[in-house]
Amino acid sequence: MTSRFTFGARGAAGTRHESAGRLPALPLATALLTATVALYMALVAFGNMTDFDTNRQFVRHVLAMDTTFKDPDLMWRAITSHTLQDIAYVLIIAWETVAALVLVAGTAAWAAGLRGRAGFDRARWLSSAGLLMVLLLFGAGFLAVGGEWFAMWQSKSWNGLDAATRNVTVAGIVLVLVHVPGANSSAKQGD
Repeated sequence: MTSRFTFGARGAAGTRHESAGRLPALPLATALLTATVALYMALVAFGNMTDFDTNRQFVRHVLAMDTTFKDPDLMWRAITSHTLQDIAYVLIIAWETVAALVLVAGTAAWAAGLRGRAGFDRARWLSSAGLLMVLLLFGAGFLAVGGEWFAMWQSKSWNGLDAATRNVTVAGIVLVLVHVPGANSSAKQGD
């Protein structure tokens, strides 16, 4: 019995042989990794909605800069209005939700391509859009704005830089994989 899933085999001449009905490895890996990031973002958004106050406190403390070194040269940047802090938090949740939905759509497009019902151009476009949203949120939002502008790196209690770095790393790796030549091969064409 042979598996439907294959990672390709190289013959003696170094050429790749694919059997009919087998899925190409790179598009399959890209689909699964896109799905993984989609699941993660969906769980993050869901967690922020159902346990609203926990991460609202995180956003409030980061924006208020109340656990930083309180250098007078930086404290003018602090946002202490609870209304503005809550608006920022709701916007973060909305961004996470949209990113998750775009990545779910990208995953569905990869699945359609793997089944031979469509090409991978739409999957690549949707995955790129969703992954760029993740990179903007965690890279620009948390690392740059939170980490540097609001000096989150100074806080021992409310420092999300390690988590943001992990998210940027994973999304960046998947984005590169989405654009590797061969990730666009259809199941019928081979890997």
